[in-house]
Amino acid sequence: MKFVKLLTVCVSASALLISNAALAADDHKGHDHDSKKSEAHPHDVKPKFGGIVSVVKDVNYELVAKPDSITLYVNDHDQPVDVKGGSATLTLLSGSDKTEVKLAPAEGNKLEAKGVFKLVPGTKVAATVTAAGKTVNNVKFKLN
Repeated sequence: MKFVKLLTVCVSASALLISNAALAADDHKGHDHDSKKSEAHPHDVKPKFGGIVSVVKDVNYELVAKPDSITLYVNDHDQPVDVKGGSATLTLLSGSDKTEVKLAPAEGNKLEAKGVFKLVPGTKVAATVTAAGKTVNNVKFKLN
């Protein structure tokens, strides 16, 4: 009889631990902070400047691509990141065309390049963002 009571207590405790672990996992809404992928969190990250947003390691990168300028805004947990001393190299891939664009710090949290750019829907953009001479993140975008 004592064995049955002990078994019942163990099963109940195990069920409680499992349900608490499930609740704790749900508290963070599925964010994958350790992921190195360029995927947005499950919640929608809305662009602030009319561009395309990609999230890597909890940093939001918003690419605003226009025929005469390309701008990359950088925010960490909705706070602007000072990109002074940083840079980015973008590789634009459209069909068989491949163009490399260097972005330099502009004011605040943006890296920018001016010029004439061939941008068509479906263009894939691979960005390598650096700070203090070291690669910080690789970010991918696809133009609509």
